[in-house]
Amino acid sequence: MPAAFSELTTLRLGGPPARLVEAPDEEALVAAVRETEEPMLVVAGGSNLVVADAGFDGTAVRVLTRGVTLQRRDAGVVRVTAQAGEDWDALVAACVADGLAGVECLAGIPGSVGATPIQNVGAYGQEVAQTVASVRVLDRRTGEVCQLAAADCGFGYRTSAFKRDPGRWVVLAVAFDLHASGAGRPVAYAELARALGIELGAAAPLAATRDAVLALRRGKGMVVDPADPDSVSAGSFFTNPVLTPEAFEALAARAAPERPPSWPEADGRVKTSAAWLIQRAGFERGHPGPPSRVGISAKHTLALVNRGGATTAELVALAREIAGGVRERFGVHLSPEPVLVAHDW
Repeated sequence: MPAAFSELTTLRLGGPPARLVEAPDEEALVAAVRETEEPMLVVAGGSNLVVADAGFDGTAVRVLTRGVTLQRRDAGVVRVTAQAGEDWDALVAACVADGLAGVECLAGIPGSVGATPIQNVGAYGQEVAQTVASVRVLDRRTGEVCQLAAADCGFGYRTSAFKRDPGRWVVLAVAFDLHASGAGRPVAYAELARALGIELGAAAPLAATRDAVLALRRGKGMVVDPADPDSVSAGSFFTNPVLTPEAFEALAARAAPERPPSWPEADGRVKTSAAWLIQRAGFERGHPGPPSRVGISAKHTLALVNRGGATTAELVALAREIAGGVRERFGVHLSPEPVLVAHDW
């Protein structure tokens, strides 16, 4: 019997796949995908997967590829190319140590390099779309390996062409264009600026920025730590809603006299805070409390945690309860950020 997903994911939930194939290098990964005709699920760090208790009726391909190369280019740019199976936080730490700016605010995010362009991973004012130069992929539709430029990746808020067309692309490697600099990029997130003691839009040393991000994430249970039960999660379970101006004003009217947080998007829409909505719909940190085996993290409203011995069904039921409460109170739909496998939302 293959290992269950409870052994392969940060949530420690999920039954086994029908078949498990491990790919230690790119050649093996490409071969495994090309040879698989049944339903297939690619898994690496397992930090963004919520798999059903019954498991997955298909082949799970575990990405164990390793390797990082650096190429110096013009104007102080260094192209860092990492294989999909590389640990993301370890790559960020290495880049910071090498004086390469552009991903320092993404420290502490669990999972693999290959997952980052799929979700367009972001935190504290940075997202990988800002630095991805290209993504090497296997196109399952044609069977060809090709290189997609960043402009062809369809990046948006926590989404990409890879996420919108699940099953077509398998990420093999990602190239990032970073800048050789002792200082990080200008800080675009107020909470991080306060933690660093600088003005919003100012820059801080790379190492200091990474340390501040890690401290903030640990305070929210967002760094995987065996000693922290609040880190047995998939990170943020819901994405921040992005609304039309009319929908945001309707939300504001229902929330009055408070006004929901808002951040303007380039396309004219308005992003608001899922955590704010969840709390004001009556779901506090720690909800629902013991003896429930699942709950909202005691440190962060967006994280749903497995308190021990839980089932995926229990976790999904809690997520639906929260989303339903927000929808009833504010008329806003919450979407899950993790990939739900063999579960409808």
